[in-house]
Amino acid sequence: MADNGYGDIVREGLWRNNPGLVQLLGMCPLMAVTASVVNGLGMGLATTVVLIASNLTVSLIRNLVYTEIRIPVFVLVIASFVTAVELAMNAWFHDLYKVLGIFVPLIVTNCAIIGRAEAFASRTGPLPAAVDGLAMGLGFTAVLVTLGALREVVGAGTLLAHAQIMFGSGAAALELTVIEDYRGFLVAALPPGGFIGLGLLIALKNVIDARSRRRRAARPVAATGPAPA
Repeated sequence: MADNGYGDIVREGLWRNNPGLVQLLGMCPLMAVTASVVNGLGMGLATTVVLIASNLTVSLIRNLVYTEIRIPVFVLVIASFVTAVELAMNAWFHDLYKVLGIFVPLIVTNCAIIGRAEAFASRTGPLPAAVDGLAMGLGFTAVLVTLGALREVVGAGTLLAHAQIMFGSGAAALELTVIEDYRGFLVAALPPGGFIGLGLLIALKNVIDARSRRRRAARPVAATGPAPA
């Protein structure tokens, strides 16, 4: 595949077809675990690892699986990698694992993962499938982290609170107090705050896309007639 092909895959995952902002998939973790930056980052990275591994595996076995059973096989592949990620998080990031709780095994039911396996990985080679998984995962992670930052600042007035549960005890110094003597805004930390924050992010993306389209439409069209003799 040409370089511009991989560039298109990356742009699709990060912006044009972002799982959280465009496809509106994976809403459960978006609403439930994005009360802070650290929670969103942890869930996003776990989802990215599963996306890359499952996309790559599905692409490698796509010619060996009968069409009639492809979905159960894809779910089995995804569930295997989710189990591996869950065990790894429990072993090495136990505090983060306890915070994310049931939403780590629920990655199996994330429609973004099974959707990419069916719509892309099962129809292309291993390298494009892995790049697609990486791009979609990073796009999803970016939404989780951005939404988590917005909700954490508005809800608690802090940023990167409890960073030590992901980065170790030395990361406690990373916590920033954005608003001094802030009593907090409870709605931002609850699921309604997630819906409101996600709606604002989608609106911002739509505004940016609309302005980009207007700029492209306003560009002068290059002359295509014959050059003068």
